[in-house]
Amino acid sequence: MTQSLRELGEDKLLARIFPQLGRNSRVVVPAGDDCAVVKFRGAKDWLLLKTDCVVEEIHFTKGTNARAVGWKAMMRALSDFAAMSGMPEFALITLAAAGKKKVSWVGELYRGLNRAAARFDVAIVGGETSETAGPTVIVVSVAGFVERHRCVLRSGGKTNDDLFVTGKLGGSLRGRHLNFVPRIDEARWLTENFKVHAMMDLSDGLGADLPRLARASKVGFTIDRHALPLSPGCSIQQAISNGEDYELLFATSPRDRSRLEKMWRKKFPKLPLTRIGRLHQPSLRAVGSTSRSATINHQPIAPGYVHFRQRR
Repeated sequence: MTQSLRELGEDKLLARIFPQLGRNSRVVVPAGDDCAVVKFRGAKDWLLLKTDCVVEEIHFTKGTNARAVGWKAMMRALSDFAAMSGMPEFALITLAAAGKKKVSWVGELYRGLNRAAARFDVAIVGGETSETAGPTVIVVSVAGFVERHRCVLRSGGKTNDDLFVTGKLGGSLRGRHLNFVPRIDEARWLTENFKVHAMMDLSDGLGADLPRLARASKVGFTIDRHALPLSPGCSIQQAISNGEDYELLFATSPRDRSRLEKMWRKKFPKLPLTRIGRLHQPSLRAVGSTSRSATINHQPIAPGYVHFRQRR
C-alpha cells in the first residue's frame, strides 16, 4: 500500500527529498537549514534565501484579524534570518485566495505585511496572486545577506556546549504567535560578541526543534525541564510542545557562559536569557535518576508541532 504523508511525517519526508535536489558550485548551504546560503558573484557576503507560508486553518483561523495574519506571515520568514544571524532585505509575496474573499481583507493583510517588513527595513518588491478553491495561503520569500564569519548553522554544535534560549516559551497560548518580533537584533549582537556554534529559531516547539539541531550537529543533549523559562499560565509540557515561540535556541562554549550572561543582562535587560542544558556525545544515556534532567538522543523530548502528523 502506498504510504501517506501523515504516515511518513514531515522530517522523514524532507530527508527523502533533500538529497534529490540539484545544486551547483555557488551553493554554500543547501536545503535543510533555516535559510539556504549561496555565493553571489562579486559579493564578499553570502546571500540568504528563505520562503515560508501561512495557511488558513493551520497557522491562523478564519476569524483572525487580517493585519495580524500579514504580520505573522512576514515575521515567520524573518525569524529564520535571525536563526542564521542574517539581515533580510527584499521580500516577494504570493497570495492564493478564493474569489469570494473580501478586497478589504486583502488590504488589511498587506498592511500587516508592510508594517512587519518596515520593522527591519525590508522592501516588498513583488510577488504573485492566484485564485484557489481551497483555504487562503500566503507565501513570503525573502532574500538578504550574512557576513561569512557570522553565519551560524544548525550543524555546528559541539560536545559540552551550553544550550540557551531567549525569552519565554509557550507564548502562543496567549496569541504571541500573531504579534512576535524576530530576534534579529539579538542574533546580530550575539555573533558580534561571541562565537555561536549552532543556532535556530523555535517555530515548531523545543520538543521538535532541539532534536533537529542535535541531529544536524551529530550530538546528544540534556535539558533541565525545570529551568525552562515559562510564559505566564504555561506548563512545562506546553512550553516544550506547543510551538510558535520564535525565540532563539543556540549553543556556545561553556567558557563564555559567565561573560555572555553578564553582557546579555546589560544589553537586553527586559529579555530573559536562560541556560536550559547542554550538548554531549550522542552515546550518552540518561544521567543519574534525577527527574529534573532529560537526556534523549535525537528524539523529541515531547511532541512539538510536526506537519502531516496525525492529530488527536
